[in-house]
Parts: sequence; structure tokens; C-alpha cells
Amino acid sequence: MDFLTLFAIYVVVVLLCIFLICKYSGQQHNPLSSALNFVLKVVAPFTPAWLLRILQWVSHRLFHQRNNSFIYLHLLLEAAVYSEFTYEVFGFCRDMETTLTSLSVPYILLVINTWFFYLCINKDPGTVTKKNLSGKLRIYPYDRRLFHPGVSCPTCQLVKPARSKHCSVCNRCVQRFDHHCVWVNNCIGANNTHYFLLYLFSVCAMAGDIALLTGEMLLHAVLRSGLLRASYIDVNGQQQRAGFLFIFQHLFLTFPRIVFMLGFLVFVFFLLAGYALFHSYLALVNQTSNEWYKSRGSTCQHCRPATLADNLCSPATEHSKRFYYSRGMLLNLREIFFPLQPICKKET
Repeated sequence: MDFLTLFAIYVVVVLLCIFLICKYSGQQHNPLSSALNFVLKVVAPFTPAWLLRILQWVSHRLFHQRNNSFIYLHLLLEAAVYSEFTYEVFGFCRDMETTLTSLSVPYILLVINTWFFYLCINKDPGTVTKKNLSGKLRIYPYDRRLFHPGVSCPTCQLVKPARSKHCSVCNRCVQRFDHHCVWVNNCIGANNTHYFLLYLFSVCAMAGDIALLTGEMLLHAVLRSGLLRASYIDVNGQQQRAGFLFIFQHLFLTFPRIVFMLGFLVFVFFLLAGYALFHSYLALVNQTSNEWYKSRGSTCQHCRPATLADNLCSPATEHSKRFYYSRGMLLNLREIFFPLQPICKKET
């Protein structure tokens, strides 16, 4: 097995792990926790009791409780990329006479991304409490398809406002719940969806800009070394022109850390760009990922069927309308960046 295959396997495994963690984060029962529990049962007879308790504690902390593990991992990956870029790529780019303005862009994007990352972590997503319940009940009407009036959260013992959901990881009901993000250790809801969108796009911009500068540096190294005109003798003694694989192998042997970083950045860019575009689409149609997921099925398991009285109050066309809360793209975007607030009724 050649190194290119190993490199591809490495990238696929890393990104698959990231994708699975993002997809199943915040779910009490998911394939990751089920697989881990199965492994623990298999190795239990051969594992010391103290080690088994530690592994069970880690499993519970990762999948069923809030923790900062992925925040630290996020910061570690970011630090590793920027350290490599600063230590090696920056110097090569300066030798290529790349302007300081271009080289300063990744650091400006880092500051912007860090700010949005901080806001995603610390901003309240829209927690529903006894104190603000009456106001939040007036923000959105019930669509009587995914959200029905009179449904209470069995954990919080509160009536659930339309578009809200109880997060089992945070142990709270969240207004306009989208999902629980382990990377920011917080729910994404009515009050921080716009920060999350800006955070995603700033990460994509960071990865894309560093990848472009790194790719330009490697291309310059190839052109300067004359590899495009080079040839080599293969195992059969035949002279062959240096192709893409030969050039890639040379770059990998010469700049191994830079090539690994570039491969990681390219794949992460496309992964997060797709994720950011998906959330942009949801913002344009005023739908959350929770609603998108539930609308693919019949009804939510926590929702009761609509009664005859419900049907009399709401036309059948509204029940079948997929984007019930959409008010047009501009108003939908305005709602994302300026979340709706409850209308306070004056007491007489």
C-alpha cells in the first residue's frame, strides 16, 4: 500500500469522525454511543473494573452531558494549523514576495472567527423558563403539523412554545431549537443562529485562504525545482516523465507537515462549506434543522395528532405547507439576524 492511499485513508477517517460527531451530537441514542457501549460490553470480562468505570464515565460525558472537550479540540486543531502556517508557509510565501496584506488575511479571519466562536459558546440560545414562557408562547403560532398547542415538556414541566425543543444534553427547552453543537458546547437557537452562521462562514474563509496560500507556495516550489520537466527510471528500467503522483510524492517527502495540513484544510473546507450552505438554505426558508429532520417523517414522537377542533381552526392547506414559518427571503434573514421578541401586553 503506497503512501498516497494511506494519506487518503487518514483524511477519510478523520473527516468521517468529525461528520459523525456533528451529526449525532446531542442525541441520547445514536450509533456512536451504541457502538461504544457494545465495545464496552465485549471487553468488560477482560478489563479491570476501575478502567471500565473510567471508560463508561468518558462515554457518558461525551454523549450525554455538556463538556468542553470539543472546544479544546477545536482550539488545538486551530493552533496546529496556524502554527504550521506561521512556522513554515509564511516564510516561503515571503520568499515568493507575497504581500504582507495577503499574508495578514488569515490572522484577521482568525480574530473574526474567534469572536463569533466565543459568542456561539456564551450566548443564550433562547432558554424557555417559567418567567419568560408567556412571552415566548406568543412569538410563533403553532403549525399543528410539527408543533401542537397544549404539549408540555415532561422534563421542564412547561408548555412547549412553537418551534421549541428540549435538549437532553443541556437539559433545557430552547426557543426555535436548531441543534446542539458539541463544537461550541451549546444549543443553536433563536438568539445565536446568526452567530453560528457567521462562525461557519468565517471558518470556511480561514480554511480556504490558508489552503490557497499553501497551494500557491507548493506550486511555486514545483515550478522552481523543474519537476514538471523531470523524468525518472522505473522498476523496469524505462525512463518515465514525472507525473502527478511522482510530484505529489516529492512534495510529501519534502514538506510532509505542509502537505498533511493542506489536505486537511481542503477536505474540511468542502465539508464545512456544504454544511454552511445547508444552514444558509434553512435560513432563507425560515426552517431549523430540527424542523427539516422532523418534516421528513410523519410527525414528531412528542406531538399529539391534530384533533377535529384543531382542523376547524386551521385550514388543511396550512397543515401540508412545508415552510409554514417562511415570510419571504428578506424577512426570513431579518428574523435570523434580529430574532423576534415577544410583544408585551400592557396591563389595564
